Amino acid sequence: MRKRSNIKVMASLIGLVKPLTGYMILAILMGIIGHLCASFITIFGGYALLDVLGFSVPFSSLFAFISLGVFALLRGVLRYAEQACNHFIAFKLLALIRDKIFKSLRKLCPAKLEGRDKGDLISVITSDIELLEVFYAHTISPAVIGIVFSLFMCFFMGSYHWTLGVLAFVSYVTVGLIIPVMASKLSGDMGIKFRTGSGELSGFVLDSLRGLKEIIQFSAGEKRLEEMNKKTEELSADEKQMKKITGINMAVTNTAILVFDIGMLILSAYLNSKGILGFDGVLIPVLAIMSSFGPVVALANLGSTLQNTFAAGNRVLDILQETPVVEEISGNKEVEFHGAKGENIFFSYGDETILSDVSVDIKKGSVVGISGRSGSGKSTLLKLFMRFWETDRGEVSISDRNINNVNTDNLRNMESLVSQETHLFHDSIENNLRIAKADATMEEIENACRKASVHDFIMSLPQGYKTPVGELGDTLSGGERQRLGLARAFLHNAPFMLLDEPTSNLDSLNEAVILKSLKDESRGKTVVLVSHRASTMRIADMVYSVEHGRMS
Repeated sequence: MRKRSNIKVMASLIGLVKPLTGYMILAILMGIIGHLCASFITIFGGYALLDVLGFSVPFSSLFAFISLGVFALLRGVLRYAEQACNHFIAFKLLALIRDKIFKSLRKLCPAKLEGRDKGDLISVITSDIELLEVFYAHTISPAVIGIVFSLFMCFFMGSYHWTLGVLAFVSYVTVGLIIPVMASKLSGDMGIKFRTGSGELSGFVLDSLRGLKEIIQFSAGEKRLEEMNKKTEELSADEKQMKKITGINMAVTNTAILVFDIGMLILSAYLNSKGILGFDGVLIPVLAIMSSFGPVVALANLGSTLQNTFAAGNRVLDILQETPVVEEISGNKEVEFHGAKGENIFFSYGDETILSDVSVDIKKGSVVGISGRSGSGKSTLLKLFMRFWETDRGEVSISDRNINNVNTDNLRNMESLVSQETHLFHDSIENNLRIAKADATMEEIENACRKASVHDFIMSLPQGYKTPVGELGDTLSGGERQRLGLARAFLHNAPFMLLDEPTSNLDSLNEAVILKSLKDESRGKTVVLVSHRASTMRIADMVYSVEHGRMS
């Protein structure tokens, strides 16, 4: 995780508000006027009292009482409108941020997401983004409102005597800035620690649910539950400490307000005793300061809670500002498939060399087999042809053009990849197949499934192609999922098919049917077939062997 200062996090989050700037300005204006109405209800009450006592005031008590009603009505309407506007901004921005997150994840996938804790990603997408609502609905406009409102009240109280204005300014800065900053420093990195721990717990729970059968089989439930409870208790301890700091913050804030209220009373009374101020100069400033801490108290209360929000924002920005390993390409001339090549390819994951000086020539219309032991780099070679990764050295080309110069959409349309693990969505079989071709007819879907030797199985199900499959395809066997993955590839109908162990989970009969389909399909297509099975390699026109990252 990249560590950013709270100011940098805040600046980046504020930058996302740009599309809704107009609404934000409107919320700020309504908030300022609303808080002024709330404070001047008390102040005009003071003016009415002065009028009744016979002191000289700018207007009559009748006008003051009418104004009180108007201020009260406006306060209610403006408060509602401000909150509605702020929450519209917040939830609209959360939707926009989620959209940006999914776009970023799409760009980062698969290279930057391989090995990433899926539970932690879910935590970012759900709870971390949701926490930003506090910042957008209760921080940005309240901060601006607090500054403008406080300056106005300083000038108002300073109109009676400049020392009263200075005291008011010191009180607002202390309550709205100094105390929150102190609370923030007291919290330290606790917010980041809490959000990270929350993500780790989500990942642990998700991992436990996925491996529930194995946990039950090996009687590992107690140990797993013990670890889960330990993580939960650690998280609860962090949250307890954060809430303790929040409580201290509120206590210090309320104490400071009381001290400054008394200070205003003492200072104005002293000026009155010296004949510098009249009784109105004592009553009105005291009432004004007592009724004007609302906006800065809202900021003071955010001092500790914002640590959690900034930590969540930091995790969200990690994804939004992450640089993809492979950038999407567009704007080049479209390419038709006429064969593929890999020339002198070197590739490594970090310090681990996977492929070393590998070359392969794939002629159009041929079936090319790639065999080798597990971990020799066969699957990695297919990923390089898909441009999921880029080579360290050497060149991968399609139709004699470096794939770094081929539009990403164009490349995806030319290629179909069937990986060792077929992912199925929690949806119907039909919709799981349509991901390969959204506008496919049922006839096309059924033909693809026949080629993959899975049509008869689907028709034996109670709802046929409308049958829902469980999350991650858990209601189907490994072989059934694999055949559906092949059906997707046939339905996509790309000229270049990359098949990674396509028959590893199949019995001999189904393997023979699918290999026959692949051989028939290869008359109009080019197939790269990765497998360790000798029976699978029999349909290949040419077989390359990869051992320890080298081609032979």
